[in-house]
Amino acid sequence: MALEHEYALLGGFNRSHLGRWLGVFSAAVSSVMVFLVLAAVDLARLLGVSVNLPPMALTLVGAGTVYAAVYWLFDTQVWKVPFVGALLKVPNLAGKWSCEGEGLDQKPHVKWSGTLTIVQSWDRIRVHLVTTQSESHSVAAALLYDAAAGYRLMYHYRNAPKVGEDALAPHHGFAELVFAPGERAASGEYFNGRGRNTFGRMRLTRSTVAKAG
Repeated sequence: MALEHEYALLGGFNRSHLGRWLGVFSAAVSSVMVFLVLAAVDLARLLGVSVNLPPMALTLVGAGTVYAAVYWLFDTQVWKVPFVGALLKVPNLAGKWSCEGEGLDQKPHVKWSGTLTIVQSWDRIRVHLVTTQSESHSVAAALLYDAAAGYRLMYHYRNAPKVGEDALAPHHGFAELVFAPGERAASGEYFNGRGRNTFGRMRLTRSTVAKAG
């Protein structure tokens, strides 16, 4: 079962507006396709070729089918194209990130490291962090466009210790990350509770990028 979940877009392009534009585009494309199919049938009959066009053929080029195909293409590929993402104010954060963290609730501060993976489409996301002691995954998230500070990712996560880490307890937490221009690095803070009351800061450096195509 996929663990990706929906995420809110704040300050960027309104998803409902995009849905309306895609609906208009799909209706126009569907009308052209239906016209071409019917024109091809008429031409075939003029040439003496008997054509039996089943209703299902027109259903396949109906507006609903075209919309589903167009939305799938946009959701998985088109929004990742750099100029499209810039226009919509939605960055492509998908890929692997090296993570360096520092717990600030103890003296001396505890440093840790891990690999953070972001799986992202136009309307779904998952943030998965693996360290030597535990792993966590997001359960809710929001992506904020801030013209002054840059893109900001805020997410609530669940953390589970690995086998043998008896000193750690499963817990919930919240992280907020601000991405530098170009989305190659990010820094932010995290706060844990409900099983482990700790807090600290973390810094990400991009390792790989999930591109369109």
